[in-house]
Amino acid sequence: MNKQEILALPGMPAASPSFPRGPYRFIDREYFIVAYESCPEAIRQAVPEPLVPDGSNSVHYEWIRMPDSSGFGDYTESGVVIPCSFAGEAVNFVAQMYLDCDPPIVGGREIWGFPKKYANPKLEVVQDTVTGTLHYAGQLVAMGTMGYKFVASDMAATARAMTKTQMNLKLIPGCDGEPAIAQLVAYNLSEVSVKGSWTGPARLHLVPHVHAPVADLPVKRYLGGQHFVADLTLPFGRVAFDYLK
Repeated sequence: MNKQEILALPGMPAASPSFPRGPYRFIDREYFIVAYESCPEAIRQAVPEPLVPDGSNSVHYEWIRMPDSSGFGDYTESGVVIPCSFAGEAVNFVAQMYLDCDPPIVGGREIWGFPKKYANPKLEVVQDTVTGTLHYAGQLVAMGTMGYKFVASDMAATARAMTKTQMNLKLIPGCDGEPAIAQLVAYNLSEVSVKGSWTGPARLHLVPHVHAPVADLPVKRYLGGQHFVADLTLPFGRVAFDYLK
């Protein structure tokens, strides 16, 4: 390979990159989100400066089912999102993510800095209940439930919420073990088309686990659940803050 061919590769390994070049389109992406109130001290510990928790003491625990993802395939993920502010703008900080497919783990970490680890999340409708589970190393660490399609919600409002700026903490060491990339990466979902959106009563059970510490943000009060399906595009991100400069 010459230099031009090397620089044209979307990523590693060169013989067969783990993911193609984006942007990336998702069809029938299904979300289940439980919003809850947690401890302000735990939230502050999970949020990197210069991000600031928004003061609501709220956390969003989510499951996302992705049956049709260009370049990434068919997979499910689960994780923790914390409402914050950055330079006066309301943003969502993605604090933890767990999923069951190699290309989106590798691509998500290398491109946007998503905090992705391999685990076994599952999202399904069981009789009258939207049900999400997360197993890590064979152990249950999270279970969420919500009444199925209890109340239809405003799809336009859901679409607007989906385009809110989201941020990840991207940390990649150099070959010497020292930080080579230390950034807050921002991105906004685009071409969003919501196909259905519902709210309803929801509950969440979190189990302490050393390698999947979702329970470090304990549930103090339930704020409600949301379930929706949408098509969207995940474009490339931008550096919002560089810790090495």
